Amino acid sequence: MSTGAREVLTGGCQCGAVRFRVEGPLGTASICHCRMCQKAFGAFYAPLVSVREETVLTWTRGEPKRFQSSNHVARGFCPECGTPLTYEAPDGVGIAIGAFDEPDKIAPVIQYGVEGKLPYADRMSEIPARTTEEDEETLVFLATIVSNQHPDHDTETWPQALPAASAEAQKTEN
Repeated sequence: MSTGAREVLTGGCQCGAVRFRVEGPLGTASICHCRMCQKAFGAFYAPLVSVREETVLTWTRGEPKRFQSSNHVARGFCPECGTPLTYEAPDGVGIAIGAFDEPDKIAPVIQYGVEGKLPYADRMSEIPARTTEEDEETLVFLATIVSNQHPDHDTETWPQALPAASAEAQKTEN
């Protein structure tokens, strides 16, 4: 039984200069292995989810800058921090899954451009893995990190107030 409520998802870039809201059902979630997507994301592949025609995409803070990566496609990214955000083609818009505040809710169901797949992409689960805390050589370094990344939720202002430790560090630098 439907309540009539539309699903709402939010997201944005790493620094928070660009934020978005998607109201309504998303389309197909995919991974693209083509070389253009690899370069656009600086990664092995691009995880994207399409925005359906009946779904409303609203830029709630800022807007992506766009790079015309081909005669048919523009790619949106944050003009401040460079986070990849969109794939914009004549048939619609795709949003980077990792840019959503809750990316775990959007699982890819198909892979495209597999002719460009890097030869080791299917073997990633075979590579030894460890949690961040298991990397004992970097524990001291990790303990001193003060993140400037925007939180995974909307905020009233941007940029957010600096954490206390970061604000103190800036006072001593000036």
